[in-house]
Amino acid sequence: MKDMLSKKAVMLEPSGIRKFFDIVSEMPEAISLGVGEPDFDTPWRIREEGIYSLEKGRTFYTSNAGLKELRDEICRYLKRKYHMHYTNDEILVSVGGSEGIDVALRAIINPGDEVIVPQPSFVCYVPCVIMADGVPVTVELKEEHKFKLTREQLEAAVTDKTKAIIMSFPNNPTGAIMTKKDLEPIADFAKEHDLLVISDEIYSELTYGHKHVSIGALPDMKERTIVINGFSKAFAMTGWRLGYAAAPEIIMEQMVKIHQYGIMAAPTTSQYAAVEALRACDDEVEEMKNSYNQRRRYLLHRFKELGLECFEPEGAFYAFPSIKEFGMSSEKFAEELLKEQKVAIVPGTAFGACGEGYLRVSYAYSIDELKEALSRLGTFIEKLRR
Repeated sequence: MKDMLSKKAVMLEPSGIRKFFDIVSEMPEAISLGVGEPDFDTPWRIREEGIYSLEKGRTFYTSNAGLKELRDEICRYLKRKYHMHYTNDEILVSVGGSEGIDVALRAIINPGDEVIVPQPSFVCYVPCVIMADGVPVTVELKEEHKFKLTREQLEAAVTDKTKAIIMSFPNNPTGAIMTKKDLEPIADFAKEHDLLVISDEIYSELTYGHKHVSIGALPDMKERTIVINGFSKAFAMTGWRLGYAAAPEIIMEQMVKIHQYGIMAAPTTSQYAAVEALRACDDEVEEMKNSYNQRRRYLLHRFKELGLECFEPEGAFYAFPSIKEFGMSSEKFAEELLKEQKVAIVPGTAFGACGEGYLRVSYAYSIDELKEALSRLGTFIEKLRR
């Protein structure tokens, strides 16, 4: 029977995030700080627009690339927020940001092309490169560099087979960001080596103390950058399954074809709701962001009280504390914490081997949940230190 399966499918590892999610789903008494999902309901005006679209019978396919009204609104949003200039022919509305990443890689990768993937990073990048017949080349982001990608790291990883770099800032799982000053040498490197950049900016609205800058907005970078974004994180719309990609038209034409045959079109109801999100929900996004920032500060304060070393995250809604002092693997620590204290935290190795010695803690949960979870974590750590 195994001979009937694709070798590529067999070699893919299941998501380390979902492993813990599945365990927790069977433990109603457990507190989970593992899933990267906002605890806020989708803002009412977005839900109302979705309901209204159903009441009006707007239940038919949109164009393959997405509702024109939504693509136009995405163009206005990117210009207003990030000084990026696109036409609606350069926008694809996808089923979540993950589909955008998959389609982008399949549109640009030939068999054997290498793609540089900085890690720790979101779990889908390496598998998507493999499924596109590419070769992932991982680069280890260092805590001493604030988990930022450096030109020196790229210089050590590039070969004559390198086709693209995947960027992921604000970063999941570390919470690291890259400023314009940080991005400029990366952009210069991409231009000098004639590389494409896939920039996953799903957390672009969630930065603390710095305004997000897209590498695609830097001089001469639009023509070689595919920007991935969406509605799941900033607008609390995970279940609506809606994302988008922005890319030069020559690349976008190929992406739309792949999306056309694999998906057809993103959900119509979600698309109408997303128009309202972009037009009218800046205040709601800011309110959620302020709440995340409060939780971020609380989490860092508690880690300090517990004596846990933790890099200060400046984006997304994750912290990445170090557990190296305990001499346990990340997987073992997370398993024992869940078993003894009923707290679910994702081991850093779910995001690449270089995540060993760290945990990803999501603060997309209420303060009360965080307080209880950190109290239990404190009890567990105290036992380990005896």
